[in-house]
Amino acid sequence: MTTIETHARTLRLPWPFTGREEELEVVRRSLAAGRPGIVITGPAGCGRTRLAAEAVRGTDCARVAGTPGTRGTAFAAFAHLLPEDVTLHRAVQLLSGVRMLLVDDAHLLDDASAALLHQLAVQGRTRLLVVVTDGTTAPGAVTRLWTGELLPRLALEPLTAEDTAQLLAAGAGGPPEPLTVHRLHRLCRGDLRLLRDLLDAVRDEGLLTPVPDTDEWAWRGRVPSTPTLRERTAPVLARPCPDERETLDRLAYAEPLPLPADTLDLRVLERLETDGLIEVDDGGAGTTVRLAHPLHGPVLRAAAGRLRARRLTGTRESLGDALDAESAAMTRGIARADVRARPNPVGDWLVAEGEAVPPAYAAVRARFARLRGELREAAAWAREGLASAPEDTACRRELTLIAAQLGEGEPAGLPCPMPPDETDGAHARDAAGRDDPCLAYDAVRLGEPERALRVLPPGSVFARHARALADADGAALDRVAEELEAGGFLLFAAEAHAQAVRVHRDPTAARTARTRAVALARRCQGACTPALSGLVLGELTARQRQIVALAASGLSNRQIAERLTLSVRTVGNHLYSAYTRLGASDRGALPWLIDLPDTRSA
Repeated sequence: MTTIETHARTLRLPWPFTGREEELEVVRRSLAAGRPGIVITGPAGCGRTRLAAEAVRGTDCARVAGTPGTRGTAFAAFAHLLPEDVTLHRAVQLLSGVRMLLVDDAHLLDDASAALLHQLAVQGRTRLLVVVTDGTTAPGAVTRLWTGELLPRLALEPLTAEDTAQLLAAGAGGPPEPLTVHRLHRLCRGDLRLLRDLLDAVRDEGLLTPVPDTDEWAWRGRVPSTPTLRERTAPVLARPCPDERETLDRLAYAEPLPLPADTLDLRVLERLETDGLIEVDDGGAGTTVRLAHPLHGPVLRAAAGRLRARRLTGTRESLGDALDAESAAMTRGIARADVRARPNPVGDWLVAEGEAVPPAYAAVRARFARLRGELREAAAWAREGLASAPEDTACRRELTLIAAQLGEGEPAGLPCPMPPDETDGAHARDAAGRDDPCLAYDAVRLGEPERALRVLPPGSVFARHARALADADGAALDRVAEELEAGGFLLFAAEAHAQAVRVHRDPTAARTARTRAVALARRCQGACTPALSGLVLGELTARQRQIVALAASGLSNRQIAERLTLSVRTVGNHLYSAYTRLGASDRGALPWLIDLPDTRSA
């Protein structure tokens, strides 16, 4: 008798479908009656197949899939739907009665199957949902589905950090702390298969730890080796040239420190750069070289023997200079009103390894993240600094400002008193500019632009925001918001759009501004500021406001119907009308549109 032992991991259920709600609605609309269907493209592991499966769940849908080993066999993908030795013409006839067809991995179809798929699209009787992986060579008949405009194309982007946090919380049974989210998002780069595999390995090996006084969990320490991880990093592990492997190993142990290019063989670096394994940066600190993917360093270090690791570890210099360089770069960005995302591998490495983070660096990192609207992440950096220096003034100040923007404390005001005359005004303006031009900007964000106009740096985007708000110019506020978003100030951009809603006279412009404000605010990790509170519910009827408030508090349509003694259909109709008037796409946006602080999610 043969006994098969099932590994516990094989019994794990799929993660809940999370983070693609808007894309799911697009696909479902494309598959509605009278529509031709849609092509979904995206990088490997981004969730294309899962999205397609959710879109056709509960429908009568035929399914086929391309496979690598059958590309030489005619109609291999359709073998279960067609008789043997069928012609293309006959195959089209036989499948013309199929109302909906899901074609997964269409880039792997044999030529005959690809031609059949194309003919079905031309015929237009079958609604088609076609899934294709980016970066692959697909049959011409497949690519012509969208280049020939037979079907619309939805290009999936990797999940954002916010969606990744939501997915991790759903998959792990509890919320991850922000720096763990950042680490997993950075390592996996939107590859959901790798994300699931890595989190399972971290959990199996006991590397998850609870965060004190919260319900969050954290991951610090090494990256465990998994089959999926080894598959993704095969290009570096299987490098045959000894000199190339030595260079990669040296970078793995010098990472996250910049390594001057003149200490390595230039020809080897050229080959590695050509193959996309390293990146060369000619920044202000001189030419530096680093591994192209954040996973490569942990994998190479794990593969090194003890003696090799001991030798290569000796090439690492002090982290102090590298941390100072990162801090200086972030400070320069703040001074230039540019807080767009930038790599900070030194600080990331310290946190990942569980090392102490110097409070001065932590305060700058928290400040940079706060100005970007990454409030939970900013608070986590400030707490990292306080872990080694509990009384650090800069880190405590950041936590106070973050709490205010999260709606957990008093709104922050101006950092210095308003000047009584021009001399004092110049002094205050210089002080604010040296410290942080955004601090004086709080008066604008609190709706008092006149107080800040004399203090904010003339000509800055912050001064233009103050002027637009003082003039009640909705169009100018929207332009300022776009400029703030381009500079990385997502929360400030959301607030400017929200202020524009209140002064626009054109209802269409107001709805557009509201939609943009909601979209940006949802990326700001729970921000709850005066400008975002209650984004204009005045356009709704009393019944619509009542239903919207209940929906925002988390009640389902059926629960709302039971509470208000209405039909479920009536509740749905009221919500649909409210979405249309508010410019919202789904109930997930509702907490941002009304004043319900306790319903906002991080």
